[in-house]
Amino acid sequence: MKLNQVKTGRPRAAFTIVEIIMSVVVLAIMMISLFGGFSAGFAVVQLARENLRATQILVQKTEDVRLYSWSQVTNSTYFKTTFQDWYNPSGTNTHSAGAVYQGLVNVGAPTNIPAAYANNMKAVTMTLFWTNYVHGSTNKIVRSRQMTSYIARFGMQNYVSK
Repeated sequence: MKLNQVKTGRPRAAFTIVEIIMSVVVLAIMMISLFGGFSAGFAVVQLARENLRATQILVQKTEDVRLYSWSQVTNSTYFKTTFQDWYNPSGTNTHSAGAVYQGLVNVGAPTNIPAAYANNMKAVTMTLFWTNYVHGSTNKIVRSRQMTSYIARFGMQNYVSK
């Protein structure tokens, strides 16, 4: 009788220890890759949400500027040049507001316009900064977005092109 057969005449069916170890190693590599993919996916989704919220804040502030009169926009004591907002404004009382967005507003003369319009137009540039962390790290990453809009003293309708 051969060594790998039992008394019934059938060959033994079993895995060797090397095969088991190799299958566990392959399974471990697959699990690490799976959880690494989950972690990277969550980080991308968080970044996309923060970018979207930054865009919403910039659009909201730009729409606010449209409601100001010319004298309010050009008055530095009335028109605030800094602002602060949160990822989740309703969470400020429960300390779950998320990322803090710091904004800067610059009102200046626009570039590349005819000299006749230079005193009657302003360029409003809003820059938003926020800080987030790489997952599992204490390294800060400062993110920023910027939006520019133009304001005319007499509105768009009173200008005549030549």
